[in-house]
Order: sequence, then structure tokens, then C-alpha cells
Amino acid sequence: MTASILIVDDSNSVRMAIRMALTGAGYAVTEAADGAQGLSKANGSKFDMIITDLNMPNMDGLTMIRMLRKSPAQCGTPILFLTTESEDAMKQQAKAAGATGWLVKPFVPDQLIKVVRKVLGR
Repeated sequence: MTASILIVDDSNSVRMAIRMALTGAGYAVTEAADGAQGLSKANGSKFDMIITDLNMPNMDGLTMIRMLRKSPAQCGTPILFLTTESEDAMKQQAKAAGATGWLVKPFVPDQLIKVVRKVLGR
């Protein structure tokens, strides 16, 4: 069964790059342009993983994760941050909010796929 992954990023070009890497590795991808849209899509469907940016309009990734983790249906869904932020304090906030992992942009597609496979176990 193909794993389904929600990508949440305000940059169309970043979403496209992530989508290309993930679909090329056999994953099904759904996209959202900000945290509010991501929250809505995540609450409307079941995803095996969510990959989100941190800094976005309408709702940032950290707020989205905090809200998702309040939902029993989303408490176990792995959530990876893929962002330009790399400060330890921000990583700690993300971990406290419920993020599973952290990758820094720009990303290497093979590295992203390796992390996704490791987290999903497939």
C-alpha cells in the first residue's frame, strides 16, 4: 500500500520539488499552501506523514502542529519540519509541539526520501 504524505509549504516551487521527490519514490502526495489549509486537509483525510514548513502566512507550521496534536486522530502521525530555520531553540519548540523530525532547506531529495522511509518504516 502506498503511503500518503501531506506537504504544507507556502512556496509553490518548494512544494513542487518535494512532490517530485516523493512521487518519484512511490508516495502519494497532497499539497497545502499554508498551515490553515494543511490543518483542514489533515483533519479531513488520514495521512501517513505530514511535511511542513515553519514560516507561512495565515498559520505557521508550529501552530498547525500544536493544533494537530490536540486531535486523537493525529497524535501518532509523524510530522517533519522542512524549513530554512536551524536554530536549536526553534528545534526544541518544534519537538515540544510534537514534531517528529527536522530537515533544513535547501534539501537533497535523496536525503528527504531516506528520512521519510526511515520514519515510515517503508
